[in-house]
Amino acid sequence: MRWLPRLLSHAAAAGRAAAARTTSHVSGGSHRFASGGGDGPPAVPREWLRKLWAEELRNQKESAKRWGAGAAGNGGGSGSSLGAFGSYEEAAPRVERVRAARAAGEAASRSYQYNGRDLSPVEVKLAPLLARANLLIARDIEWANIMFAFEQESRYIIMDPLFPQSPVGFIREKSNVIFRQLLRSRRPFVAEIIDAMGNEIFTVRRPFWWINSSIYAEVDGKEIGVVHRRWHLWRRIYDLYLGNKQFAVVENPGFWNWTFTLVDEDDNVLAQIDRNWRGIGFELFTDAGQYAIRFGDEGQSHKFGPGADIEELHVVRQLTLPERAVALALAISLDSDYFSRRGGWGLPFLIATE
Repeated sequence: MRWLPRLLSHAAAAGRAAAARTTSHVSGGSHRFASGGGDGPPAVPREWLRKLWAEELRNQKESAKRWGAGAAGNGGGSGSSLGAFGSYEEAAPRVERVRAARAAGEAASRSYQYNGRDLSPVEVKLAPLLARANLLIARDIEWANIMFAFEQESRYIIMDPLFPQSPVGFIREKSNVIFRQLLRSRRPFVAEIIDAMGNEIFTVRRPFWWINSSIYAEVDGKEIGVVHRRWHLWRRIYDLYLGNKQFAVVENPGFWNWTFTLVDEDDNVLAQIDRNWRGIGFELFTDAGQYAIRFGDEGQSHKFGPGADIEELHVVRQLTLPERAVALALAISLDSDYFSRRGGWGLPFLIATE
């Protein structure tokens, strides 16, 4: 036991201090230290050792209760850990600092805070995909649309800019083939958002629309948020809701501006969606757009590939995981509303690389 040498050293120090204060022997039964008659080592009374031992055991039991450990006599588990810190009075402030730093680190790595009791299972399901600083969403090339103007189901790849070589998820549209050809971008559809292993994370549902579009984010069939487009002659305005409460709005000036910033009621930035330019061939002959969703996390200094072009975004607060799911649904709605076009060029060889 590591605390035993420390106990004996305290006893020896106390004995030397007592020997310096007295020069005479004390009769048996005294609880004070004796000089031992000269240069010999001081004798330690048994009663003093018993009290010191009992105090040490009491401290071990208190520390074991606070740490949630077992009894003190479990083979030196709690005693060894306590001896590494010193006494419990010395260890308690350090333990509190360690716990606070650990809690702060976990909050920074998750990058979201949400206290909704009903949505705790939802957060657990969304975390593997959405608890990231940034996301890249790239739409696949639809060759039938390019060659014959045959509208296909949209497919997207979700990537983490830190590891662009390995997709972290996919988006797969499910819609009626006749509605796709007749209604085009106004068609109703349901899109599954899945992880890299094929497990469904959540879905988005976009009904048929005539003037203003809407898209709903759902987890296990339960609606968690919605994005409503607001009509304007040239501006692109979207209202984002979590449940029945609006948490953000997008007011894009339109025309050639491809940056969509989510702001709160005080015009504070919450997140941002950028449509990246992929080259003249991609933009003219395909609708295979690429979108960067920035949630405003910091500390991501090392970026590779497409992620090197994504700058850090300073936000007033971090979006919760359900809010991030609504933001991802907004990116899908933007692609359908403004960046999907009718194909039929029949000139695939003109597609330029990025």
